[in-house]
Amino acid sequence: MIQIRKATPADAMAIAAVHVAVWRTAYAGILPDTYLSRMSVTRHASHYGAGIRSGAGVLVATASGEDLPPDSNNRIVGFTTAGPARGWGRTLAEGEVETLYVLDDWRDRGIGRALMNGAGEHLRGIGCRSAFLWVLRDNPSRWFYLRLGGRAAMETEIVVASQPVVQTAFVWNPIDRLLAASPASPPRHPRA
Repeated sequence: MIQIRKATPADAMAIAAVHVAVWRTAYAGILPDTYLSRMSVTRHASHYGAGIRSGAGVLVATASGEDLPPDSNNRIVGFTTAGPARGWGRTLAEGEVETLYVLDDWRDRGIGRALMNGAGEHLRGIGCRSAFLWVLRDNPSRWFYLRLGGRAAMETEIVVASQPVVQTAFVWNPIDRLLAASPASPPRHPRA
């Protein structure tokens, strides 16, 4: 069974492991291999732990039961973070989905949609009437945001690992467009 729940500080290490694993697969060939190989789960865990303790909007997707191999416990297979828009992103929308990561083996099960719904609900709950997120233009998963009704609003160049890359901002205005496009929970059956 897949469940979406609010993260606790005890989840920080597992969240960081998902972050690093997803970056190493999603950005292979886009960002330098040396940068990806040096990513630190421990350093990311510290960042996420601090965010969770501060009350940031961090949600996790956990797998249990028949969705896991025998003798496995609950496992975090994806997560999202969301909060008020940061920096000049405030010109795009009131709220920002800062991260959305789902492990490769757990994609195409509705987990990303359910996490985006949770992020949207969190943002609406803190008073945001619109939402946006950044995604690297060369990220093959960027089409997911279009399928959720996101509108590509702008592009900008940033530097990651000393390498210029272009990122695209996807906007949902009003935020109800995001909530309508994403179910509250993923299907409750194992992947065929």
